[in-house]
Amino acid sequence: MKPQISIVIPVVNEAARLADTLQALQSLRPRCELLVVDGGSLDVSPLIAKPLVDQVLPSQPGRARQMNLGAHHAQADVLLFLHADTRLPDQAIALILSAVELGWSWGRFDVQFDSPQAIFKLIAGMMNARSRLTGIATGDQAIFITRQAFQAVGGFPEIALMEDIAISAALKKLGKPCCLKTKVVTAARRWQQHGILRTILLMWCLRLRYFFGANPDELAAQYYRRR
Repeated sequence: MKPQISIVIPVVNEAARLADTLQALQSLRPRCELLVVDGGSLDVSPLIAKPLVDQVLPSQPGRARQMNLGAHHAQADVLLFLHADTRLPDQAIALILSAVELGWSWGRFDVQFDSPQAIFKLIAGMMNARSRLTGIATGDQAIFITRQAFQAVGGFPEIALMEDIAISAALKKLGKPCCLKTKVVTAARRWQQHGILRTILLMWCLRLRYFFGANPDELAAQYYRRR
């Protein structure tokens, strides 16, 4: 039976949390196909994933490259790109299929963090509002795209950073995103490890530089150096 949605999960060294992420998706099978695309992990991520997914695909590193490879091997007509530290809401699949049936070619969820701190509620609220205002989605928001739309824009540009921003800009030319108010839950660990204010300022700086034409390779170097 052909799956209704293919869920593509790019990973690199996610052994600490990958089993929990994939266990949470088991109830969606076989309605959904699960594909983990490993970008050269040095830990046991591929071994953890193997019994819990339909395919584990080895890839060269680079999130955009990994997601494009997963999309190439996916069987469904709807693609959902999910970060390894993000959890879907219970009704996610029904909401996506309903959106597609109504004619939406792409979209994303609202996001919330897995921390009760008030600052993370503020950050999530700002992310969701900005996304609605600009029509730009981020990877943390679990982007879904019909295969037809994905192929029409040529997939994710294989750049070192901002691939989610870039594909959103391309998809906007086909139509507005479906902005689902139901929330995915993503990890706050990146912000906690590297400092909340520092991370906010870094991401604002990187996005602004990207908007004005900075080379994504240079932005990626700055991003990982600061982290």
